[in-house]
Amino acid sequence: MKEFEICCPLTREPRLKEIEAKAGGMKWVLKKRSIDARKEPVWRYRYEAYGPDEKYEPYVLPEFPDVHSSRTVAVVGAGPAGLFAALRLISCGLRPLILERGKDVHGRKPDMARLSREGTVDPDSNYCYGEGGAGAFSDGKLYTRSTKRGDVGMILNLLVSFGASKDILIDSHPHIGSDKLPAIVENIRKFIVGKGGEYRFGSRVVAIEGGCGAGFSLKCADGSVYGAERVILATGHSARDVYEMLRSDGGVLEAKGFAMGVRVEHPQEKINWNQYHGQWKPGVPAAEYSFVEQVDGRGVFSFCMCPGGILVPSSTENGTVVMNGMSNSARSGSFANAGVVVQIEPDDVPGDDPMRLMDFQHRVECDMYTAAQSLGAVHPLCAPAQRMEDFCLGKVSRTMPPTSYHPGVVSAPLHELLPPMVADRLRKVFPRVKMRSYYTNAALLLGVESRTSSPVRIPRDPQTYEYVSRRGIYPCGEGAGYSGGIVSSAIDGVNAASALAASLA
Repeated sequence: MKEFEICCPLTREPRLKEIEAKAGGMKWVLKKRSIDARKEPVWRYRYEAYGPDEKYEPYVLPEFPDVHSSRTVAVVGAGPAGLFAALRLISCGLRPLILERGKDVHGRKPDMARLSREGTVDPDSNYCYGEGGAGAFSDGKLYTRSTKRGDVGMILNLLVSFGASKDILIDSHPHIGSDKLPAIVENIRKFIVGKGGEYRFGSRVVAIEGGCGAGFSLKCADGSVYGAERVILATGHSARDVYEMLRSDGGVLEAKGFAMGVRVEHPQEKINWNQYHGQWKPGVPAAEYSFVEQVDGRGVFSFCMCPGGILVPSSTENGTVVMNGMSNSARSGSFANAGVVVQIEPDDVPGDDPMRLMDFQHRVECDMYTAAQSLGAVHPLCAPAQRMEDFCLGKVSRTMPPTSYHPGVVSAPLHELLPPMVADRLRKVFPRVKMRSYYTNAALLLGVESRTSSPVRIPRDPQTYEYVSRRGIYPCGEGAGYSGGIVSSAIDGVNAASALAASLA
């Protein structure tokens, strides 16, 4: 087997004769595609070619038996960790019972529309809660650094089998798009149900009783009760009530570092102009960016960058303002947005309460709401905002630039509203970002970006994946504090389900 690479302009793909000339008569397979914009922007295509005595082995997905009459495992949460845990349970011959506090992925859409239009927050159906989890409506980025934690190829190939573009198998920074993900999530549900799994929407778990011997009994807020031999907890990074439920039962929790900052919105054309050195043309992918800096002993970095995207309200309760971003598959919008956040460690927030970082997070979200309303906001989810240079200079912006954020913005002193440990580092980092046209008053900062990951960890045994305070419960994904993003959460769900299945074998 030999590898070879072909570079070509961004306006076209490699021609067949170019590929065959490089392959030298051997059978070839495209393995990776990426944009190299260090100099003149080009596509880089990487191939593998196989000789007559070599055979290319395509990825083979696991088998999924019928589990209608199999032993039942409750999966609490239908985000990436929960869905892929459920798939893994089926492949191991176990029947998943998925209990989701929110609505199905299509039922979420009217609630999210009301959220943006009226500011009405449904605490169980919003941009964070519901089938597909927070990732279903935030671009669908699939890039991960968690390649040593599990089989990334299985996750991506399963997504393709459920309707995702095959491009995610070759792109260096794959994404699906918030317009495509709901159909994929629905296909996963149909597959799980067809194999014998079960979904219960509107089922917010409020108590988990019993144990491994007699089995578990899961009580929901609507009064329903479900039985299961084991429980997978995959509740996402915002499920404060789940942490409180575990703690009220005497369970152990740990404070965990997370990151907080602002959403930064630029005109997409400025990012294109910089990243493509002024050579961007229609038809070329919208440019991305990322950066990491160290400022005063803490990491400051871009997060969840959405080219051609829009800003959305990610509040899960009234009286708070929380920002997030999303992009459709074409990434064709006029704005680029990204979180720019500061790492916050448990030592940064005094005390020994394991929930103290979540309390800190909540206070800042409430402060954003209070400030916006006191400054004349006409929408309940109007965001306090400031132009970038004004923020760094400590000046309130006299005017606001256009924004994709539907609930609107109000000029506010974010440099004073954000905690000093966050604001001071952000004010230092923006002027030093190594991108021309990045540090500009055409960029708008909106507060607050705070749901980057869970500020709480549910500790588990590193070998068995069981909750250290209670055997038979398997915390996983972002809500447990062990992943961040769609793919790493899916991998963690698979690993937890594998460990659970081994315990029952």
